[in-house]
Amino acid sequence: MIRLLLERKFPCAELRLLASARSAGKTVTEGGRTWTIEEATPEVFGDLDMAIFSAGASISRDLAPAAAERGCVVIDNSSAFRMDEGVPLVVPEINPGNAYAHKGIIANPNCSTVIALMGLYPLHREFGLKRVIAATYQAVSGSGAEAIAELDSQVRAYVGGTESKPKVYPHPIAFNLFPHVDVFMDGGYTKEELKLLNESRKIMDQPSLKVSATCVRVPVFRAHSIAITAQFERVVDLDEARRAVNEFPGCDLVDDPANLIYPTPLDRAGKVNCAMGRLRLDSALDNALSFWVVGDQLWKGAALNAIQIAELLIEREEEGER
Repeated sequence: MIRLLLERKFPCAELRLLASARSAGKTVTEGGRTWTIEEATPEVFGDLDMAIFSAGASISRDLAPAAAERGCVVIDNSSAFRMDEGVPLVVPEINPGNAYAHKGIIANPNCSTVIALMGLYPLHREFGLKRVIAATYQAVSGSGAEAIAELDSQVRAYVGGTESKPKVYPHPIAFNLFPHVDVFMDGGYTKEELKLLNESRKIMDQPSLKVSATCVRVPVFRAHSIAITAQFERVVDLDEARRAVNEFPGCDLVDDPANLIYPTPLDRAGKVNCAMGRLRLDSALDNALSFWVVGDQLWKGAALNAIQIAELLIEREEEGER
């Protein structure tokens, strides 16, 4: 997040890093600059115009309202406020206007939701989205630094002929995958799968949209991939679908299977745009397309999207001044 703020030359007079009391006093260096971490308390937000939260839902529920009460606009990466009716859930390429209607807190969507919608939304505008069936292939970095280390250690152990037991995940992740991301809920879906349903409806303002997802953890370090079949209200034309994706900011059409060209996690890691490929008329459903979309869940799925929301607010303020 710090790297992206610096690379994008985000306009701020002062950047401050806040964390828990146990991290206060530690330093962070990025881009040749060093910051000392301060303790995040309600009072500290009185001196700030904007805060990007990425510390988990419980911290956000505790501190985000306190920050908003002190006039600090919060962009929250956690799940705490995403389905709150009074909190906008924003993907800047899709519903930027919602960000301007905030009451002090703006929610950043789940990473899989953002990446899926970067492929779905241009098609929705063209043909009217009706139904989505999705299978995600989610990188371990979505679970944090310990999960990255677990995959690395298990790969090394396997190659060396030794054993490395799982700690972060319920099963070994090296050379394996399992259909289990987040906790299981009533009805058999996981919380992650229900996020894709509920958040998609809210972001696109499509309360009757039908979504069925299976979220799978795979032994990939970075960038999520999603296989999607989408059914539409109107007759689908493949050339029009390609044009819609080509013209949509934030998603690249990378689709030349004859030459083995399609998006992969390695290609998309560290990229601003998501990418769509394997675009084809679905063979099982009428008025439907199947495709593959890949995006860096640490960037567009999290840090980048939050910063883009902040940039929307800055641009709106600058326009008002002009």
